[in-house]
Amino acid sequence: RSVAAIVTREGNPKAINTWADLAKDGVKVIAANPKTSGIAIWEFLAFWGSVTLTGGDEATALDYLTKVYKNTPFLTKDAREASDLFFQKGQGDVLINYENEVILAGKNGAKLPYVVPQVNISIDNPVAIVDKNVDKHGTREVAQAFVDFLYSTEAQREFAKLQYRPVNPTVTQEVASQYPPIKTLFTSQDLGGWDIIQNKFFGNGAIFDKVQAASKA
Repeated sequence: RSVAAIVTREGNPKAINTWADLAKDGVKVIAANPKTSGIAIWEFLAFWGSVTLTGGDEATALDYLTKVYKNTPFLTKDAREASDLFFQKGQGDVLINYENEVILAGKNGAKLPYVVPQVNISIDNPVAIVDKNVDKHGTREVAQAFVDFLYSTEAQREFAKLQYRPVNPTVTQEVASQYPPIKTLFTSQDLGGWDIIQNKFFGNGAIFDKVQAASKA
């Protein structure tokens, strides 16, 4: 798994330290469109959950998101385009990205300050065995063995080297000091699960469309 990180400019001139700071006047956010981008779905849910899972109601969350997307001049089609705008073209004050990507970018020379908010969403990377395929090819046993291996101490240590947060308890403990602690870590299930999320937030005329319309008004 990973979590969401807020990347800022050198010296963090706009003093962006929390999700709430993204709604401040004069902050320019670079973000992708959740209808075309995976990271954009996670960041939208992080924004929403940062309000609704810390005591705020949905009206407050709607107001907050409207302000954030008002601070987003336009939405890119994917994370790569958003990153290029921010890093290569120097646009915007803030970019939301996967924590693991931000750490790796820093190791490759694109070092910018970032903060991992203490209220955050668990960005989970699922793995599944496709029944139809394994039954057709007689590979269920080896496929299951591979899935089991991915959760092993050995494999999880490899994920940790790529800056992912391990899900294996032993490895989680081993590398805990490498990551900023998170006070409230919520999941997609805390927001109702993916069927509800898709209909409630990203269907036609759903919450994202309402936020977009309000932010342009």
